Amino acid sequence: MPRLTRIYTRTGDDGSTGLGGGQRVDKDSLRIEAYGTIDELNSVLGVALAAGVAKPLGAVLGEIQNTLFHLGSDLCFLEEDKADFPVPRVEERHVESLEATIDRFAEVVGPLENFVLPGGSPAAAQLHVARTVCRRAERLVVALEREEPIGPQVRIYLNRLSDALFVLARFENHHRGVPEPLWDSRA
Repeated sequence: MPRLTRIYTRTGDDGSTGLGGGQRVDKDSLRIEAYGTIDELNSVLGVALAAGVAKPLGAVLGEIQNTLFHLGSDLCFLEEDKADFPVPRVEERHVESLEATIDRFAEVVGPLENFVLPGGSPAAAQLHVARTVCRRAERLVVALEREEPIGPQVRIYLNRLSDALFVLARFENHHRGVPEPLWDSRA
């Protein structure tokens, strides 16, 4: 468990930041953009939790938040450094857990019969925001992966997570008895 004795270090005042392995990179590098967006996603999930999600979602979102810390750790270290550091990573079991979550909650809400607009209850709307932040994180990870190796489950987890967040938003509205806002293609 990391122990932070000081919050500020002044080492980033020049526009750079340190990776887990000690390398210095620009704060706007793709790697930093990617795991910074993961951090943003985690914060958005915290807002959804604070908005008061349905009880069955609380534990699920807490597990997802914890896994997002694994994902940030996975991205914070270059692949070649992971042999030297015991880094928490996103693993296939995390992806499988998301798939089980999607299946479990999709069974409750039923099949999608029309495109859903983001909204409904406050917590559902926040889960839709989380879904869009997740999609942005996924796009950044895809761009990063074109330039350098990343953990093999990172992209897959984010792809599954955006689907899970969509289903969880639908469940939140269903649980609250709030109709899902539907897209009217003829409007």
